[in-house]
Amino acid sequence: MNLQEGAIELGVPLAAGQLASFDHYLALLQDWNQRMSLTTITDPAEVVTKHFLDSLSCLLALPAIDRQPLQQWLTRPLKAVDVGAGAGFPGLALKIAWPALRLTLVETTGKKCRFLEQVVADLGLQNVTVVNERAEDYGQGPQRASFDLAVARALSRLPTMLEYCLPLLKTGGWLIAQKGKEPQEEVVDARVALNTLGGSLHDILPVNVPGLDAQRALVIIAKAARTPAAYPRKAGTPQRQPLL
Repeated sequence: MNLQEGAIELGVPLAAGQLASFDHYLALLQDWNQRMSLTTITDPAEVVTKHFLDSLSCLLALPAIDRQPLQQWLTRPLKAVDVGAGAGFPGLALKIAWPALRLTLVETTGKKCRFLEQVVADLGLQNVTVVNERAEDYGQGPQRASFDLAVARALSRLPTMLEYCLPLLKTGGWLIAQKGKEPQEEVVDARVALNTLGGSLHDILPVNVPGLDAQRALVIIAKAARTPAAYPRKAGTPQRQPLL
């Protein structure tokens, strides 16, 4: 399945310029991956399915938040953060499909940040900031409680992910966490973290990514209340001692 067909099947049709941007992104990923480990997925068709379309599936969570059509969401200049951005998934893929998005990519590895900066520059993406910092430190900085939307993919189990992401969201914001087929166990484990950090479970949305056999799920979390100032805790603590 090619990207255009898969995006249409998802309900996220892409214009010719957006498809060209994804093609350039793929070329950069393959080039840089020869010199540093960005992804173990190198076959172009698998990159399309397992990275690009999988990332775009995050958009399916948006109508589930307020029942507004996706195309209306895509006109909103929301301030979003991708925590643990890696090679840019899902953040940069979402930005290509959602040009109005004001995106910050938070990534701890300097080499990956340089790759992200190269993609942003080469694709001419506007209103994208790359931050080379740990999520715990960034969450205690001036951008705390300033984002409308947070996204995270393959970052950590949900209790830890919540401590990375919820402090960055303003009250009324949303976290979209990409998870596997059955995230219910993680959601149960996250009850203490949700209560402590000001989060509230909104929905668990099953999604089928075109061309991908394995089913995915989007865990949608509302930022219902202010996160106490003590969180996130110092670097490494959320992973070693999750809120359980």
